[in-house]
Amino acid sequence: MDRIEAIAESPEGTPYAYLLMKVAAANFGKSPRELEAADYAVAQKLASKEHKLQEIILASTEALGALVPEEVMAEAVQNIRARYADGDEFQSDLAQNQLDEDMLRAALARELRVEAALEKVSARSAAVHDVDVQLYYYLHLDKLVTPERRRVRHILITVNDDIAENRREAALARCEAVLDRLRKQSWRFIQQAGRYSECPTALNGGLIGTVVRGQLYPQLDAALFAMQAGECSGIISSELGFHILYCEAVEPARQLTLAEAQSAIRQKLEAKQKRRCQGLWLKNLYKQRKERSDE
Repeated sequence: MDRIEAIAESPEGTPYAYLLMKVAAANFGKSPRELEAADYAVAQKLASKEHKLQEIILASTEALGALVPEEVMAEAVQNIRARYADGDEFQSDLAQNQLDEDMLRAALARELRVEAALEKVSARSAAVHDVDVQLYYYLHLDKLVTPERRRVRHILITVNDDIAENRREAALARCEAVLDRLRKQSWRFIQQAGRYSECPTALNGGLIGTVVRGQLYPQLDAALFAMQAGECSGIISSELGFHILYCEAVEPARQLTLAEAQSAIRQKLEAKQKRRCQGLWLKNLYKQRKERSDE
């Protein structure tokens, strides 16, 4: 008996098979059949844990009468279908996991009922007041900052040994010629980018946009954040080829105002209150379940 056949004959049945498929995809980007033994054991453990949690929640008062609208169910099924190249691949993967579309819908309905019950519980969470938001703001000023940002343009000359003018030495010579012109007239960067750059950004004067640290290739990032506004870089080599950067503007890091931060703070605090409310509720459900089993 292989892994999937064992699942089909297990007490948990279809819901567990779906959860195992979901966990394997979310954590390993694979189907259960493709997992190595160690990863499969991890996936089994996670799926079993989630299945037991669902069982406890679905036995609660809050889950009674929870209905799943057809449009919500259709969207959930479509979201899963969209991960596959076509309908045949979708159906084949379901079959390999001892599922069909009706079974999938049943497992999704179960999952959505769990989510509905948790939403009911979340509605009981304590309200977040303006004073809570203000207190959080003043206690976390060091974290509530916008990072330094820079508006950057670039010129790229690619390296391609199959094209004579893009072989490494030739590409470097072309890039040096462009840089020489820019050293004399840096204000011509947009024109030079449009004429010589081999990046799609050439259509917009080489504009990459406004970036923060870590968005570009490491060597480009290091050069850009060492530059001043209005300055051109030297030639920078990357896996794509040779680059010249132009730092168009610098936006220093700054402290967010309360008005700018309060919406995100409120959402963060509300989410925290909901998690706390759900956690206490689940703890009570586990306690009640244990008490019943001890009787």
